[in-house]
Amino acid sequence: MEWSFVFFLNSALLGVGLAMDAFSVSMANGLHDPRMSRGTMCRIAGTFALFQAVMPMTGWVCVHTIVELFSSFEKFIPWIALALLGYIGGKMLVDGIKGEEAEEAAELSAGALLMQGIATSIDALSVGFTISEYGWLMALAASLIIAVVTFFICMAGLRIGKKFGTKLSGKASILGGIILIGIGLEIFISGVF
Repeated sequence: MEWSFVFFLNSALLGVGLAMDAFSVSMANGLHDPRMSRGTMCRIAGTFALFQAVMPMTGWVCVHTIVELFSSFEKFIPWIALALLGYIGGKMLVDGIKGEEAEEAAELSAGALLMQGIATSIDALSVGFTISEYGWLMALAASLIIAVVTFFICMAGLRIGKKFGTKLSGKASILGGIILIGIGLEIFISGVF
């Protein structure tokens, strides 16, 4: 993969798809505390963005240590990416269609925010498989783009939650699921054909 418009577009779309869980939780947090300060909003969105950047890089490192040891594993990466993103996207899509809403935010302590950050970004670990063809600098750039997109989406979620509640959270899961499935298919098709 080279630095191109498609690279930046895929990274931004990965960010959008992966941020939908954090968006839903952010809306719930905004609903829970309608008088939330801007600093608290930045802390919440920043936490989600940090986890969304760390998880893909962790997955990338894991893949590269395995691929370095077992180079034949590399031909399975498009299949793994399709399976993982298809599963995660499908689950998000089904949850959104069923109307399962984000859990209402508990008292937002540092520990609760940490748990929300992990819970909303664990699926981003699989993105390490999808960006495994990138060099470390491109993988880092993709992770940072994902983080920036997540930050702004979470800030929007917090503002919407403060004003309107969680009515959009199911639609956000549907959109995120469709985007992740689409990216999985694109990676599979370009990797196999």
